Amino acid sequence: MTHAIRTGSWRWGLGLGALLVVLGGCAQTGSEPASVAAAVASGTEPITESDESEARKRARIRLELASNYFDHGQTTVALDETKLSLAADPTYTPAYTLRGLIYTRLNELRLAEDSFKRAQQLSPRDPDVLHHYGLFVCQQGRYAQAVELFQQALASPVYGGQAKTLMAKGVCQVRAAQFAEAEASLARSYELDPGNPITAYNLASLQFRRGDSAKAQFVIRRLNNSELANAETLWLGIKVEQRLNSTEAMAQLAQQLGRRYPESREWTLYQRRAFDE
Repeated sequence: MTHAIRTGSWRWGLGLGALLVVLGGCAQTGSEPASVAAAVASGTEPITESDESEARKRARIRLELASNYFDHGQTTVALDETKLSLAADPTYTPAYTLRGLIYTRLNELRLAEDSFKRAQQLSPRDPDVLHHYGLFVCQQGRYAQAVELFQQALASPVYGGQAKTLMAKGVCQVRAAQFAEAEASLARSYELDPGNPITAYNLASLQFRRGDSAKAQFVIRRLNNSELANAETLWLGIKVEQRLNSTEAMAQLAQQLGRRYPESREWTLYQRRAFDE
C-alpha cells in the first residue's frame, strides 16, 4: 500500500523521515509481491489464499485494518491492530514491518529497530523488509548499512519496487556526501519512474550542483510543468534558467513563484537575487 504524495507546501528535498512514511509505503499485506519475492528467492513455494492458515488469515485482516489506520494518521489505533495481528500469528513478517513504521512515527526508535530486525530475521531476503529497514537506518545516519540493505533489496529479480528503493538509496547517498553514486542511483530511479517528484527534484539538484545545467533543465522543467511543482522546484528551475541565461523562462518561473508562494523563503531569495545561496 503506497501512501499518497502530498503537494502544495511539500518539500522535495532530503527528508528521510518523510520518505520512510510517505513514499516508503506501508507494510504490504496478504500474498503481496514482496512476500512472494521472498518465497521465490528462498526457493520455497509462495503461500496462496487456498492454503492460508486461519491464524495467518486473521493476522492479515488485522494488518489490513492497521495499514488503513496508519494511512489516515490514526497511529495508536494502527499499533493496537498490529498487536492483534501479531497475537494471531507471531511469525507474520509484514506486521513487524508496519510496527517498525508506526514506532518510527511515534519516535520510539529502539522499538522501531527491534521490529525491523525481527522482520529481517523472519524474512531475510524480503525486499520490502530490506527497503524499510534501510530507510530507517539511513535516517539514523548509518549510511553504509543503509546502502547495503538497499542493495540487497534491489538484488531480488522479482522485486517490483526498484524505483522507490533506488530513490531512497540515492537520497541516502546524498546525505553521505556520495554525490556521484547518488546521481547514478537517482538517474536509474528516474528512468524507471520519471513521475516521482522527489527523484526528479534531487536528480536535478545533483546535476545542477555538478554543473550539467542542460540535464538539470530537462528534468526540472518537466517537474515544474506538472501539478507537483512547488516553491522549492520553481526556485531550482529559476537557478537553472539563470545559469543558462534563459531570461524569458526564468521570468515565467519567477512570476509563478511570486504569485503562488509570496511568503516562501524561495521568493525572498529570488527578490534578493541570491542565486548562490
